[in-house]
Amino acid sequence: MTAIDLNADLGESYGAWTLGDDDAMLDVVSSANVACGFHAGDPTTLLRTCRSAARAAVRIGAQVGYHDLAGFGRRFLDVSPADLTADVIYQMGALDALAQVGGSAIAYVKPHGALYNAIVHHREQARAVVDAVTSYDATLPVLGLPGSVFLEEAERAGLRTVAEAFADRAYTPQGTLVSRSEPGAVLSDPHAVAQRVLTMVADGTAVAVDGSTIDVRAESICLHGDSPGAVAMATAVSEQLRANHIDITAFV
Repeated sequence: MTAIDLNADLGESYGAWTLGDDDAMLDVVSSANVACGFHAGDPTTLLRTCRSAARAAVRIGAQVGYHDLAGFGRRFLDVSPADLTADVIYQMGALDALAQVGGSAIAYVKPHGALYNAIVHHREQARAVVDAVTSYDATLPVLGLPGSVFLEEAERAGLRTVAEAFADRAYTPQGTLVSRSEPGAVLSDPHAVAQRVLTMVADGTAVAVDGSTIDVRAESICLHGDSPGAVAMATAVSEQLRANHIDITAFV
């Protein structure tokens, strides 16, 4: 049976501010990209999320990002490589401690938001993130965009790389993500997204914003937990995959 990993960004609530329905998403996904406190998430929220993920037998990934709570980690920061490496180590260590107390441990690393997009092309910052992962635990896989310099640098360093596709984000003809500032960057129709994911998994392709067909080969599909109707969309994707005899299972 064909299988695919479904991941979602979780643990992004902060104090009195609630974002997303983490428990409902954990019933659907196989991997949880848990915030590490730099772009979102407070310690209590992160511990609770890790405990819930452990109970649901969902793998926990450290979603590392820029130190940018005000911007939700979606603003590029011109951080020095040394500072970025230290920031990423700090985030992995903090979340790993909470995950272990919660009955699990971090099983992979996925950059968040602006950092994820920057290291598609920004080689110095890509190397800084890779240096952090190899320094902390070189057995941890990393998730990234196919064709990114991040995955290139990670492979060069001997890390396991996991190519990722996005269920609800529009693609450019070059295979990168359309900026959130552009209209139509985020897709919202659960049925259309579910069919799109089925095509990604079954055929390895997707339709870009200009109508062209691009290669989208991935081991993991991202479902954004903070999108409107995220649970309904995740459920539609899960049901579509299972109806076509595609199993949902973690890549690690």
